[in-house]
Amino acid sequence: MNKQRLEIPDLLKGVAVMLMVQVHLTELFAVPDFYTSLAGKAALFLGGPPAAPAFMAVMGFFLAHKEQPLFLQIKRGLLLVVLGFALNIGMNLHLLIKIFVGTYQLDPWHYVFGVDILFLAGLSIMAVALLRPLFKKQWVLWLLLVPVVALANHWLPVYVGEVQWLRYLQAYFWGYFSWSYFPFFPWFSYVLAGYAFYLLYDKFAHFITFNTRLVIAVIMVVLVGATFAYGFRVATLLEVYYHHSALFVAWTAAFLVLWTLALAALNKLAGKTAAIKYLRWAGKNVTAFYVVQWLLIGNLATALYRTLAGWTLPLWFIGVVGVSSLLVLAYRKIAR
Repeated sequence: MNKQRLEIPDLLKGVAVMLMVQVHLTELFAVPDFYTSLAGKAALFLGGPPAAPAFMAVMGFFLAHKEQPLFLQIKRGLLLVVLGFALNIGMNLHLLIKIFVGTYQLDPWHYVFGVDILFLAGLSIMAVALLRPLFKKQWVLWLLLVPVVALANHWLPVYVGEVQWLRYLQAYFWGYFSWSYFPFFPWFSYVLAGYAFYLLYDKFAHFITFNTRLVIAVIMVVLVGATFAYGFRVATLLEVYYHHSALFVAWTAAFLVLWTLALAALNKLAGKTAAIKYLRWAGKNVTAFYVVQWLLIGNLATALYRTLAGWTLPLWFIGVVGVSSLLVLAYRKIAR
């Protein structure tokens, strides 16, 4: 039971990073006609709730599972922030060179200081480390903080002054800046939800039967199905998705419950197949995989930005995933 419990989060992360790869290809490579088509919107949705929110929720789950000293958590969070800056420069290196030589008239700081998911992960780890001594294992307190964080972005003041560095700093935490994709508010709410879920599961798992899971699944199917049009609309409007409301956080939480149950069933039925084992492996190495795929896609996008027909995207997906897997394998061997 314990082994399977840890396999499912790895599967969730593995599926999430694959969905991130395909949505990055859709956003940056696909011609506008495909990007705005139903197939393009479906790709955007798959790169939405089942991707970054699932990844952050699983991170919260593992933070609750592995209790590390405060110093180590702060150090880990800071390293992810540093990695985030390194990734921003690495993935945009081709574009930054073009800007530097005058080919493109763009603001380079939007790319150097772009708020990608690694910054969110680093800040979230540090925030959890500071909250843990206060909240301990009181799942109610962790859960009550979810709506507070989800609502905060709407109420916090946005700096509109001329001091540019304050705008870049605020973008990591809240506001509606175009270069901020994963601000701390509201995205930290998914980490909190994953943390609370682990504490709940750890406390009440022995009470949950197959029939209980079936009832929960049916309720989620009805709830998510009845409101799917809303969730789909928000997830496919990227400006809204990156700075979504507390209502969408609640919808995504319901979706993730159903998504987790579905992947848990898949893991039980096909967990020994090569495909599922590969996805779990990708999940265990998700940070390295995420960095490598962005280095590839980000630099290629400068030359291929929205020029490729939709039918070529599966081929690019296979290529990027294949090369990324080989590079991650090489990285693991060097790291050892």
